[in-house]
Amino acid sequence: MPQATVHLLRHGEVYNPDGILYGRLPEFHLSERGREMAKMLADHFAARVAQGANIVYLVASPLTRAQETALPTSQALDLQIHTEPRIIEAENHFEGLKAHLSEFIKPKHWREYRNPLRPSWGESYQDQVARMRAAVEDARLKAIELGGDGAEAILVSHQLPIYATRLSAEGRPL
Repeated sequence: MPQATVHLLRHGEVYNPDGILYGRLPEFHLSERGREMAKMLADHFAARVAQGANIVYLVASPLTRAQETALPTSQALDLQIHTEPRIIEAENHFEGLKAHLSEFIKPKHWREYRNPLRPSWGESYQDQVARMRAAVEDARLKAIELGGDGAEAILVSHQLPIYATRLSAEGRPL
């Protein structure tokens, strides 16, 4: 059975001087440091290709910061960025709010804390894992289709969906 490697990458650092929980909000761009991170990733993957890696498929979340992170790799490897909505950031009741304790302890938010294992303030971890795993499997199959056995794909996503997927893959509790 042919094998493929799928790399899950979090987008680079975001320019967010106001400390907003940006979640799925559009138009949060990379910071200067985030652009440097994206360039370092491109350099890393270009060096791997130069050493024989067969990276054939590049995918990013539809959010600006993920697209901007994928762009230097796209240019370095001459790969089109495919947009995949299933690898978007987790849904979150608190998006758009300032990330400060004084905001989170307001009584109007208390009902959102009723079940931290779900989490009750947004998309469940299980739902995040299910959509991420489906996207990873599709990327794996596409990489094999494009590059054969040993091909690789890169998915640029977001921290929480990646971490939940990792925990699940390791058989650890979500």
